[in-house]
Amino acid sequence: MRAGSPGVHTRCVTGTERRRPSREELLACAGRSIPPVIAPGLTILLCGINPGLYSAWTGHHFARPGNRFWPALHRSGLTPRLLAPSEQHELPTYGLGITNVVDRATATAAELSPAELREGGERLTEEVLRYTPGWLAVLGVTAYRVAFGEPRAALGPQERTLGSTRVWVLPNPSGLNAHYQLAGLAEKFGELRTAATAGD
Repeated sequence: MRAGSPGVHTRCVTGTERRRPSREELLACAGRSIPPVIAPGLTILLCGINPGLYSAWTGHHFARPGNRFWPALHRSGLTPRLLAPSEQHELPTYGLGITNVVDRATATAAELSPAELREGGERLTEEVLRYTPGWLAVLGVTAYRVAFGEPRAALGPQERTLGSTRVWVLPNPSGLNAHYQLAGLAEKFGELRTAATAGD
């Protein structure tokens, strides 16, 4: 959890609930945040743009039905089996973690201002320097361009490093990203896996 983050809230529901949230319940989660899943020295720290309302309601990253994050992670070989969002705590055992550029939950990432993304990039840099993962993988090239002031950045490895941490940009796995289907996402995740495990 980032120190000083307003509206920090682990979850809006208990982990045992299986029902779908109502619209009112989702809207009530606006502005909430989800603590990162992080530990020192991870192989890859995966970084979303910000939590969606459904994820904030569950307290788990990339929890909205239809998001391809967890299937892409598995199909790429980064996890040995398909994890449910509620199993996110297992990621560090595979050398992985999750954080976000911006903490607050919104209905869509389009609600985030450029200033908010730039501020998030600064906080993310501090987080990376503290935990020193081998790679930081930002899931969303548009958000990366704004957060790090690199308007021409493309998917894949970046020239930028954060201390000893190398940087990679992956496609956004949201179901709203029509440019990539699951197979394409898994391929891109797999390219990062190959780079991150080279020499193991």
